[in-house]
Amino acid sequence: MAAKIRKGDLVQVISGPSQSRGGDRGKQGTVIEVFPDRDRIVVQGINFVKRHSRVGQSDRGAKTGGIETFEAPIHVSNVALIDPETKKPTRVGFRTETVEKDGIKQTVRVRYAKKSGKEIA
Repeated sequence: MAAKIRKGDLVQVISGPSQSRGGDRGKQGTVIEVFPDRDRIVVQGINFVKRHSRVGQSDRGAKTGGIETFEAPIHVSNVALIDPETKKPTRVGFRTETVEKDGIKQTVRVRYAKKSGKEIA
């Protein structure tokens, strides 16, 4: 089955603690990475976590380690795709369309926003 959310899509967090309580609900970001086998995605600027690693030295004497901050995966059900027309969260549907390429007709599945009915690239 085709994925409803793909890399490069603009999404909004729809669950979890609100921003006033230190959460990410209501924030928008671009999908960086998709893990379809685990139903998780990584969104730019959302769900930051800190990882502490032991301080060491590289071969050239540079310090390595310390505290690094990066985006952790978030479940797909906790985000909604942004409708390109209204700029609001929307549900995603699929419909089949017949496309003619080089004189050959093909049936293709196309994603569309359920609220506006517009196709999502």
